[in-house]
Amino acid sequence: MNRLACHLGTALLGLLGTGTGVAAEAPATAGAMAPPSAQTLESGLAMTPAQRAVHFDHAELHFIPDLQNHRLQARAELSFTAVQPLNQLQLNLDRNLAISAIRLDGRNLATSAWSNPEGLLSIQLPAPVAAGQHIHVEIHYAGHPLEARHAPWDGGFVWSHTADGKPWMGTAVEGEGCDIFWPCIDHPEGKPALVDTWVTIPGDLAAPGNGRLIDVRNEGAMRTWHWQIKAPNTYGVTLNVGPFAKLKSDYHSRYGNTIPLQFWYLRGHEDQARKLFAEIPTMLDFFEGEIGPYPFGDEKVGVVETPYEGMEHQTINAYGNGYAQSPYGFDWLMQHEFSHEWFGNQVTNADWDDMWIHEAFATYMQPLYGQYLRGDMAYFAMLQSERVMVTNRVPIVSGHSQTEAQVYDAKRGPGNDIYYKGSLMLHSLRHLIGDQAFFESIRRLVYGRADPRPGNFSNRYADTHDFIRIVDQVTGRSLDWFFQVYLYQAALPRLDLQRQGDTLTLAWHTGSNTPFPMPVELQIGQQFRQIDMSHGPVSLHVPAGELLIVDPHSELLRDQPGITRYQQWLRQQQARHAPIPKPW
Repeated sequence: MNRLACHLGTALLGLLGTGTGVAAEAPATAGAMAPPSAQTLESGLAMTPAQRAVHFDHAELHFIPDLQNHRLQARAELSFTAVQPLNQLQLNLDRNLAISAIRLDGRNLATSAWSNPEGLLSIQLPAPVAAGQHIHVEIHYAGHPLEARHAPWDGGFVWSHTADGKPWMGTAVEGEGCDIFWPCIDHPEGKPALVDTWVTIPGDLAAPGNGRLIDVRNEGAMRTWHWQIKAPNTYGVTLNVGPFAKLKSDYHSRYGNTIPLQFWYLRGHEDQARKLFAEIPTMLDFFEGEIGPYPFGDEKVGVVETPYEGMEHQTINAYGNGYAQSPYGFDWLMQHEFSHEWFGNQVTNADWDDMWIHEAFATYMQPLYGQYLRGDMAYFAMLQSERVMVTNRVPIVSGHSQTEAQVYDAKRGPGNDIYYKGSLMLHSLRHLIGDQAFFESIRRLVYGRADPRPGNFSNRYADTHDFIRIVDQVTGRSLDWFFQVYLYQAALPRLDLQRQGDTLTLAWHTGSNTPFPMPVELQIGQQFRQIDMSHGPVSLHVPAGELLIVDPHSELLRDQPGITRYQQWLRQQQARHAPIPKPW
């Protein structure tokens, strides 16, 4: 999960149009700062020509968080290769993080050579750089980084403390982007190929991070933790500090490799942490069996307890669900964040407009996992809960570039629909094309191939058109009609039924009045019939008074007046400040 929590019990407020979720108040902040610029508050603005002119090779990030005064001192050493000629380097960095010095290829730059008035850091190069040449820039900066009030629904640092007063800190920056605390290219396509982080903190604390632990260096009363990760999602780079203890073990994958497992938890929570840690091998078995190899097996599966609900930080997922129990026998939040290792970190949306690729697939993995653990009752119960959350205000995909804020806007953007409507669309697609084609299509989307094995794939970008093309290739059919209705139109298709005597007539209607040849299953008496709708409305003989169930196996995502009435009732309950029931 990212900034928009998808717990069905709390996400009802998103349906009601009051926001995107519910979170506890963040700890009180220390000090004040100027508001970030509009540039910083937006994540996913179009990359500038200068940003598209470079390949981001390596980020070496050195952090010293001041845990008492909520400040950050940092040094970033960034390496790029020019893919086009350029005369300036442009990065994103919050203007509240004051830059004290910049060195380019080992030489100090005059302050007149760079500027960062609005969070778009422009560095003038002393001489033009040709395609193929390398650039190394070192940036020293410090300040009060943006503090999140309702993490993960807004982005920033969460400065907190444990019950015994120890510092406890985490970052959650998907909403506003990586530029909140390090100089980056704040766009989904801005991934560095390699990131090293060094975090210097008091010696009695720990700093679990992304990727592999390279070393821990003692420096008097302080200690520096060095981590390295390959090609992280930009908002997946994170800082975590606290009095953590660690659980660890190894998972022996069906693919022959051994994957390190780590759970960093607050001391005093060992019993709960051990129970939650025991869920990870089962989740891994499910994902590797249904989707394919864990993408970061040479690094780790990592979880860290955080002072906010959660977020999908690559190989060190944030967990703050309070070890809550669920009727489905697994921790929904940890499972959802873990899904993003495949859908978000291995395959990354090329633009925020394609964010459903992260969220719809990760959301659909929950009922699938419930089915894997408990059978059909859990699967359909979770799908029904998701169905209540669908709003259909705005299409899931606009067809043009968008920022993170535009996509997650609960009133003007698709908001929760990239989770729930997207998940239900995948459920319908699975039944339309069959399990074999469905899961092969997912593997091709995630890995770029149908036969992934450790070592034969790398992380990749994808957009909506990529997935549609993959499904068409795998099925040998054109399913544009399906995706146009579910992804590019707001209204759900409506199935009209007319009964006159012994005649039943079925007809699909879409908002665009385009053909929608979705087959419909009927139960007539004790018989099941699949009705071909490829030639438009269909009339068939159904004796008056005979039992008739439309879509008896709940395969169709369609307009349902009963759901609409229930949603209206929920809004009335909210207007009267009456309790809102959980959907289970």
